[in-house]
Amino acid sequence: MLKVENLRLGFTAGKQTLAAVDGVSFAISAGETFALLGESGCGKSVTAQGIMRLLPAAGRVLNGSVSLDGDELLSLSEADMRAYRGGRMAMIFQEPATSLNPVLTVGRQIGEVLERHRSLAGAAATERMVELLRLVGIADPERRLTEYPFQLSGGMKQRVMIAIALAGEPELLIADEPTTALDVTVQAQILDLLSKLQAERGMGMLLITHDLGVVARMAHRIGVMYAGELVEVASRDAFFSRPRHPYTQALFAALPEVSRRGQKLTTIPGQVPVLSAMPSGCRFADRCRQVMAQCREVSPPWREIDAGHVVRCHWRGEADEAVVSGHVVTDLNIEPGRPFLDVADLKVHFPIRRGLLQRTVGHVRAVDGVSLAISAGRTLALVGESGCGKTTVGKALLQLIKPTAGSVRVGGSQLVGMKAKRLRAARRHMQMIFQDPFASLNPRMRVGEIIAEGMTALTRDADSAAQAAAVSALLKQVGLPDEAAGRYPHEFSGGQRQRIAIARALAVQPELLICDEPTSALDVSVQAQILNLLKKLQEELGVAYLFITHNFAVVEYLAYDVAVMYLGRIVERGRAEELLRSPQHPYTQALLSAVPAPRLEARTAVIRLPGETPSPANPPSGCHFHPRCPQAMDVCRQRYPETSEISATHTVNCHLKG
Repeated sequence: MLKVENLRLGFTAGKQTLAAVDGVSFAISAGETFALLGESGCGKSVTAQGIMRLLPAAGRVLNGSVSLDGDELLSLSEADMRAYRGGRMAMIFQEPATSLNPVLTVGRQIGEVLERHRSLAGAAATERMVELLRLVGIADPERRLTEYPFQLSGGMKQRVMIAIALAGEPELLIADEPTTALDVTVQAQILDLLSKLQAERGMGMLLITHDLGVVARMAHRIGVMYAGELVEVASRDAFFSRPRHPYTQALFAALPEVSRRGQKLTTIPGQVPVLSAMPSGCRFADRCRQVMAQCREVSPPWREIDAGHVVRCHWRGEADEAVVSGHVVTDLNIEPGRPFLDVADLKVHFPIRRGLLQRTVGHVRAVDGVSLAISAGRTLALVGESGCGKTTVGKALLQLIKPTAGSVRVGGSQLVGMKAKRLRAARRHMQMIFQDPFASLNPRMRVGEIIAEGMTALTRDADSAAQAAAVSALLKQVGLPDEAAGRYPHEFSGGQRQRIAIARALAVQPELLICDEPTSALDVSVQAQILNLLKKLQEELGVAYLFITHNFAVVEYLAYDVAVMYLGRIVERGRAEELLRSPQHPYTQALLSAVPAPRLEARTAVIRLPGETPSPANPPSGCHFHPRCPQAMDVCRQRYPETSEISATHTVNCHLKG
């Protein structure tokens, strides 16, 4: 169906053009999923943009061919290409916040595709829009159609993007990190949906992802990309059982798993080479453990391992055991002492206003009575589905959103109701890494200024020379070169922007870091680097973390304690090893069953939750989870369950355990 041959794409910089994609070739058949893997900045998204003819203004097609069902796309006029783009082929973009139009409602944006490619308008279009939003798991779709992107959570924005892409019923779907911002239950739902549509329509799919669990579940064939080139192409079975390129092996070694808890994750030293300084030989040579003299001089040719399994590498050995085993370090076993952060019965209710006078007609109960505590040097993971209130909790702790009720104490100081001047000083002790790095970095400031801003604002004594040295050290800590300080956020990839956001948060040396999905935009090698960094800072400085995430591999590796949230309330909490090995709440059990494992033999049956997450504006009576719970009883519909103790450190709110 799709045939890409010797595709070369570049960007103009001054008077020269630098190749970002250099001679990539692959094919995708009808009904097949081809996964493209690789680190941030390797050229995966540029490849997708080149296929769709959506390169930015500085982008150039230098050479090659892209054909869909025999039609050459690169030679089409822009007017002819519009008939293909959105209709016969569609793309789910990596950052929904920047790809959705902020001044158009969700309904208008889906309606554009239906009108242009399906000739639907009026009531028929509205009916199809509601159906599409339901398909991607959005509750109360009729209301959401009238809302704007800023009114949706990160996960919801991603689901709207998927609905827009599916609206044109494409033959080829290019999915650039389609489930990155989604929690595991919705991810399972979306992957099921894509698989079903693929089977029904024979839809081909180019899947760009850094989640090896998603690859294991979805891909038929995998291509590994590094510095603008494909370095290994294999079937799913061969890729997971016999990865041969040193780069592929290093990606597997960087995965956070429970077996590596207490160990330092293996990272890949250095960075992907910049476009202006591509090595003449193998592009991975400077970071490779198996490097030989010829690697630096001669670009390796393709070599066939088995039928359909090819690798571009001079080295002919097997996996290096040192890469796989990791490096054992001492794990901190901090006993819980007096909590550094103590939250009691926190509530955040947003008013719903209607009419000319904007009278309050109800409330969205985003956070509805959350209590939690974190000791110095410990990590509490807050997990749950998108829209359950996790990010609102994080922002309310920092008083970025004013709590409706409850208490937030940090190091003995009560933050709720604190005067603005004192609150500003208190923020020196706690910082937040936001979910969307692009939206949280000032586009008009250089990276060095962004990182130094906190040092200046929060009165850390430092002259300009000391600040420049501190910025350089922080960039190095998060794996970015010194020259990054002079560049703007738009010049970096999504993963690199997240590293800048982490460096900014660390600049004022906080004692508490609220991490809102800090590794969701990162590929596994950079994720390993960031997790090692967070673990190291915790060991050295005793930093406490509230880690908001949907990545259970990260929870297993990093967290001491876990709290599971559903519709504004915590339903289960406990030590990580207790809760993950023996989940007691039906919701926790469903979440854990939906986690895609990055190997072929480890698949378990997914517990499918019926229906959708109810709206926090109108939560169900009794236990909020009862409309979707496979074990619901009459008492669940009548009253909210009390807290039951499973052990001294493990509690659950469920009538089944009462």
